[in-house]
Amino acid sequence: MRGVRGVQVDHHPFERAAGPERHSFHPELPKPSRPDGGRTGRPDGRWGIAAGWPRLATPETVIGTAARTVGQIRVSGSAFSVRFGFSVRFGSEGRSMKIGIIGAGNIGGNLTRRLSALGHEVSVANSRGPETLAALAEETGATAVHVTEAARGAQVVVVTIPLKAIPDLPSGLFDEAAEGFAVIDTGNYYPQQRDGRIAAIEDDGLTESRWTERHLGHPVIKAFNGTYAQDILDRPRPAGDPDRIALPVAGDDEAAKKTVRALIDELGFDTVDAGSLDDSWRQQPDTPVYGLRAGIDAVERALADASPERPETFRA
Repeated sequence: MRGVRGVQVDHHPFERAAGPERHSFHPELPKPSRPDGGRTGRPDGRWGIAAGWPRLATPETVIGTAARTVGQIRVSGSAFSVRFGFSVRFGSEGRSMKIGIIGAGNIGGNLTRRLSALGHEVSVANSRGPETLAALAEETGATAVHVTEAARGAQVVVVTIPLKAIPDLPSGLFDEAAEGFAVIDTGNYYPQQRDGRIAAIEDDGLTESRWTERHLGHPVIKAFNGTYAQDILDRPRPAGDPDRIALPVAGDDEAAKKTVRALIDELGFDTVDAGSLDDSWRQQPDTPVYGLRAGIDAVERALADASPERPETFRA
């Protein structure tokens, strides 16, 4: 899984922690097995777009717009790969977007799966070249591309690679993106385990996403950095469901933040506005909200309870 300059492997291999609400996040620990033991079907026997997407992919919640003849449905690995041949869209807007994903690790791979199944036009890239993503592309219907092509025409670009690999991304990465595009940064700083010491973060007090934004040269919206990757597949819920998880979202560009929050809602999660990018320390590693699986009220309390002091475990 290790790619050139570390771009392929993202920062979310997780181990389950004790207790139902929190997970520990550590890049050196093995990825946990699925809660359902890796079964391909839903535990309750109901049909769904992918295994473990309870209560979202039901006939009542699917809005399908037929564009051509229905294609195929096949089973691949531990989840259904859906190739309908028409756009399946969730949410009130029902608007398909072009989305570029840079990084095909745990978060990037599962976002590729979900966003493709929702009918979005997804391009996915890693550092090793599109030929290494053939299986993911075949499974999801996404287009595997080179990193330099990932943002081409994209209305949303997800950057989900190790923090230390951010400076190695090619210049002009967003030159061909759509006007008004949004960039989602899922990154976390792991100085002891992976990234080494970054003085601008530890000495100058930059938030992790502000540091990333300066290297990318475009405003970013911080989201998914504390999300357990498997939850993207297993825990979406319709709006109003009492078990719906809320994710904190921080950033300065209000239009981009609105786009990202709408996309997260479409994925089956609530959001909480966590403030500006300078406030995003409230959702960095080892804060109360980091890894929290809870609703809006609990996430708001966790953000309020955060301390700006960086813990020693997340210093080089």
